[in-house]
Amino acid sequence: MQYVRLASKYLVLIPALLFLLLLEIFQLKSYVGKIVDLSNWNENVNFKIAKEDGILGVIHKATQGLKYVDPKYAERRKEAEDLGLLWGAYHFGVGESGGKDQANHFLKTVGETKNTILVLDIEENQNGKNIEPREAEDFVEEVLRMTGRLPLIYGSRYFLEGFSTPTLTKCPLWIAKWGEEPILPKGWSDWILWQYTDGKTAHEVKGIGKCDRDKFNGTLKELKKFWLSGGVCC
Repeated sequence: MQYVRLASKYLVLIPALLFLLLLEIFQLKSYVGKIVDLSNWNENVNFKIAKEDGILGVIHKATQGLKYVDPKYAERRKEAEDLGLLWGAYHFGVGESGGKDQANHFLKTVGETKNTILVLDIEENQNGKNIEPREAEDFVEEVLRMTGRLPLIYGSRYFLEGFSTPTLTKCPLWIAKWGEEPILPKGWSDWILWQYTDGKTAHEVKGIGKCDRDKFNGTLKELKKFWLSGGVCC
């Protein structure tokens, strides 16, 4: 009888242990969908209202090629950071004059990089040549040399197929996949950010309207730690 009572005592704990196990699994697989990425094409932006709507982080276009600077970048960075929003910057890579000079143009425009997510955007350039893998590597290596860390690589599975070099696949992946689940390109084993919608059909943000929205692959605590370190250090 004593053994029966003892067994019954521990059986009562099983549901609680299962709950804790499921909670742990959920935490490991959780996504934080409180990030937007913007450019000057998003015309009417009110970060105060966006923050009230739950947005925590903004990744904004800074530069493209060797000369272009997004005209809204500097003022929006100040507005966002004054409100306590996390800030990131991306460069649209193009096929001109190599990646090193593009990286220097980008870094001169970005401003303080310590707590800033840095990104190389790799996608089709509708106004000229596409960036090539060697140019992308030069960009990454220059950012690493100047900041001590690797930038994120943004792109779709299809477009990144030719960029699975040893240098580029060390960079954290920001995957573009509008749908239910992200699909990894060759060479990457995981993703850190997922652009899951362009906002044209749903997922509008108050204070911004229709826009690209992104999820972080982890918990809220992990997101803040990753972001405030400026990304993954090498």
